[in-house]
Amino acid sequence: MNPDLVAPDGYNLTLAALKHRVREARVQAQRVVNTQLIELYWHIGNEILSQQERRGWGSKVISQLASDLRAEFPEMTGLSRSNLHYMRAFAAAWRDEAVVQQAVGQLPWGHITTLLDKLEDNHTRSWYAASAIEHGWSRNVLLNMIMNQSMERTGAAPSNFARQLSAPDSELAQQVAKDPYAFEFLGLSGKVAERDLEEALMALHY
Repeated sequence: MNPDLVAPDGYNLTLAALKHRVREARVQAQRVVNTQLIELYWHIGNEILSQQERRGWGSKVISQLASDLRAEFPEMTGLSRSNLHYMRAFAAAWRDEAVVQQAVGQLPWGHITTLLDKLEDNHTRSWYAASAIEHGWSRNVLLNMIMNQSMERTGAAPSNFARQLSAPDSELAQQVAKDPYAFEFLGLSGKVAERDLEEALMALHY
């Protein structure tokens, strides 16, 4: 506010409330983008899995699929051959499309690949996914928790993730906001102006 102006009654409280509303809207928009991206990746992985089961697609076909998708969407490095294999593993681990409504579906893609790489069963993966949501773990913290066998040490079930979505200032929320896969998904890869990113997120929110 201009220092030469005297704030009218209620101005500071209104300003604080509006700032909070803007931050909340941005976080919600970022979550929407992330959920759409994870849902897309699940669908790609599920389609690959289905074609392998029905038509015997091999690794060469997946390589060709990655090449053709990247040719159509060159800005999306997430459509690489290695990532398509992760998508297949993701769909194989969670066969139900409703995965996006579970804790794992609210995590950034990097967290999900960590769960796939480091853990063998879905019960354990789901525990760490819900814990990451509850506590706002970054990918590195998630990895450390897995390496330290936190589930085995605590034995406690995490709270319902829907009631414990990470705070806007948590490391997890910040990683969701800065996820390069989400940037590429929005067509904002490369050097992105903050204003352009905010406009894209707010458009998705509303």
